[in-house]
Amino acid sequence: MPLITRFARHDSPSVKLQKTQVVARYKFENRDGQTPLLQIDTYGSDERAFPGKLSQTFQLDRQSAFELWNVLGREFDFFK
Repeated sequence: MPLITRFARHDSPSVKLQKTQVVARYKFENRDGQTPLLQIDTYGSDERAFPGKLSQTFQLDRQSAFELWNVLGREFDFFK
């Protein structure tokens, strides 16, 4: 389960739309005196050998969440 510390743009020839679609679940924890964390989990789709099994997890702290917010705003032109 990685804690994402920063984002770097990767210019590849193309981005392919994934065939599988899932719902991500998230948790937010902000205990006193600790770093607030947003955790995003994805689970196996109905087509997987073990549907509903935890598949991927990643975490964002305050700094990486802010960086992602800026990336999303810039790339999707949210800041007009």
